[in-house]
Amino acid sequence: MKIKQIHHVAYRCKDAKETVEWYVKHLNMNFVLAIAEDEVPSTKAPDPYMHVFLDAGQGNILAFFELPTQKEMGRDENTPAWVQHLALEVGSMDELVAAKERLVAAGIEVLGPVNHTIFKSIYFFDPNGHRLELAANTGTPEMMRKLDDVKWEMLEEWSKTKKAPKHAAWMHAPQN
Repeated sequence: MKIKQIHHVAYRCKDAKETVEWYVKHLNMNFVLAIAEDEVPSTKAPDPYMHVFLDAGQGNILAFFELPTQKEMGRDENTPAWVQHLALEVGSMDELVAAKERLVAAGIEVLGPVNHTIFKSIYFFDPNGHRLELAANTGTPEMMRKLDDVKWEMLEEWSKTKKAPKHAAWMHAPQN
């Protein structure tokens, strides 16, 4: 078996309608489907929910569950807020800069663009507190080849030492 693609990724939301409207307005996603049940199909637990699906491009679906009878949603307090995020690719740096301008104009706090050498990103939060990243690729084929050549060595070294390997330190060297 080989995975074809991600069918959908699901997160929890505070308010399904607010979430759909926010993603449509700010990220230009299409609202494609809503499913609501009073019972969870997989567990048969009595737990009403609204499950909404948004088109994130090229067959990628971003979904959310609103769970009105559950405790207020939280986050993993043992993981820094910057770790858990959803990164979405845009087509160019111009699109990235324009997206930042639109988000800031709408009153959304945006960090970046941050230079990751092979891509540049902006970061912000949706109304549910989920961290989002918009990324524009800037890496060259040569950069990608260099990273591909060392990925297994880096992983092996990390596995043994739990210290950052230096095989790709060139990515974080000061740039002119």
